[in-house]
Amino acid sequence: MKHSDVIIIPAFAQFDNAVDDNSGPEYLTTFVKCAILLEIEFDLFLKTGSYHNNERWSRIGARRHRTNEAIRVREVRLIDDQGKHVGIVPIAEALQLARDREMDLVEVQPNADPPVCRLMDYGKVLYERAKKERKARRAQKASDVKEIRLRPKTGAHDVAYKVRDARRFLQEGSKVKVRVRFRGREITYPELGREMLKRVAEELSDVATVEREPYMEGRSMLIILTPSST
Repeated sequence: MKHSDVIIIPAFAQFDNAVDDNSGPEYLTTFVKCAILLEIEFDLFLKTGSYHNNERWSRIGARRHRTNEAIRVREVRLIDDQGKHVGIVPIAEALQLARDREMDLVEVQPNADPPVCRLMDYGKVLYERAKKERKARRAQKASDVKEIRLRPKTGAHDVAYKVRDARRFLQEGSKVKVRVRFRGREITYPELGREMLKRVAEELSDVATVEREPYMEGRSMLIILTPSST
């Protein structure tokens, strides 16, 4: 495959449209989303090396770093993909080395004289960064606890509505605390609350597991559900 070849991957249609529409800062965001949603195709895309001379990819990289042909200087101070200082070389030589090694030339210190550039797989760097950010968001959501509140006399329709809310919270990665609040003499019939909580847990068993069985807290009975690992 020639360096100038362009591979069209259906999975990146959304990304291509964003670039063609000249939609501004959405370039990089759309690229990262596509990479996360379609990991297999993205990995194949990285292995082809076809993006090295693709103007679109240079335009994306320019949002954070100028890359490849977007680096318009006469010479650069080059660091290779192993961290070795190559020295000051003409930009054409640096670009050719990037092509030979199937890497990107990334401008990491644009204000230096000459600018410092490094060889790296820039698409993979962005992808790994996005994965870390996504993992951090999931961890944050896992620490969130949403709560839905019921009464022993809550009607079936209202319970179903609350269960839908709980399902959405769980699918988003949050734990859910289901609370049945007793009023007046209702507190003398705790089994009503326990049965209601058990039914809710059963309805959500496809997306949640019981982290804590029903327990009393003041005039309320609660159960804690956590998102299923599968």
